[in-house]
Amino acid sequence: MRRVAVLGSTGSIGVSTLDVLARHPDRYVVTALAASTRREALAEQCLRFRPRVAVLEDPVQARGLAEDLRAAGCPTEVLCGAQALAEVAGGSEVDVVMAAIVGAAGLPSTLAAASSGKQVLVANKESLVLAGALVVEAARRSGATIVPIDSEHNAIFQCMPATLATGVAPKGVRRILLTASGGPFLRTTREQMTHVTPDQACAHPRWRMGRKISVDSATLMNKGLELIEACVLFGMEPAAVDVVVHPQSIVHSMVEYVDGSILAQLGNPDMRTPIAHALGWPERIGSGVESLDLVAAARLDFEAPDVVRFPSLGLARAAAEAGGTAPAALNAANEVAVAAFLEGRLGFLGIPALVADVMSAHDTVPAREVADVLAADQWARVQARSRLATVQ
Repeated sequence: MRRVAVLGSTGSIGVSTLDVLARHPDRYVVTALAASTRREALAEQCLRFRPRVAVLEDPVQARGLAEDLRAAGCPTEVLCGAQALAEVAGGSEVDVVMAAIVGAAGLPSTLAAASSGKQVLVANKESLVLAGALVVEAARRSGATIVPIDSEHNAIFQCMPATLATGVAPKGVRRILLTASGGPFLRTTREQMTHVTPDQACAHPRWRMGRKISVDSATLMNKGLELIEACVLFGMEPAAVDVVVHPQSIVHSMVEYVDGSILAQLGNPDMRTPIAHALGWPERIGSGVESLDLVAAARLDFEAPDVVRFPSLGLARAAAEAGGTAPAALNAANEVAVAAFLEGRLGFLGIPALVADVMSAHDTVPAREVADVLAADQWARVQARSRLATVQ
């Protein structure tokens, strides 16, 4: 039995992970669950899976959860805070860590899991954007296995000749082709984008995701962050990673080899597929996902992204090329901008404008340790908040 900790268990990735785990009770036991503030949802999960420990970010919510579980006769121990989360991720009672906490908040626990030799299923792309080289190096030292969960990076992982995401460029690979659905505004003019609402931006045509990542998909920043992540995981230069718009979301990404061959991973757009692959790796286990009917799909379309209407992609590529602390600053500025948009304080086109404004003022330095990226992260957040009022 493999002991699994699901960090970010009440989000879409966490819920899908628990769905897959529940299909294989003979292989896995849920040892730990963690969430930010969704106390009631976490309580329901604890009552169903009865983990040894549950973690909530907020101490008031954590006390309430402990009382709820005690009243229900559930023995799960309740902890709170980032330190407790990191201790659970790196603890000896866990074999596999699903790192699915959204945003920079997921970095400490992801790094703790990588440093302690776990099988780390990375759904928190921000950890790799902020400090990818440090996470990969920590995994290399400890013997941890990193398996990406993003459908695109998991597809690349499956198509690569190397068996592990070690940050070392594999031999014989010419380039990576990251596919993008194009989001809800693929055919929307820039003028029309000035009136986009948060609900419209979160209405993804293919995937069901949280609101923050849905907005990132709508701006194509999500694809930009994935470009940075691909460079980190697979040791590729930014110039060797291309983005291709594929509206059907059936081809999840491709790898081109120097002999002209292109390998692609296909499947229905359901996150349980990469989750099941990562949980079972190097074996294969059932995911509950329906088989792909290529005849019914009928066609697969591909086109180049429009970097004029979607400038976030260009901003991310520039950060990848700059390296060092640039990706951390980019991600932090984007988190502030997206939050402001969702709160109605910033227009949709103001998101990349604010990020560009912050990045123009950022002095990139090498990211030699976590403190370097955290300093860049905090600097960018302060800058983004102070510049928010000047950006439409």
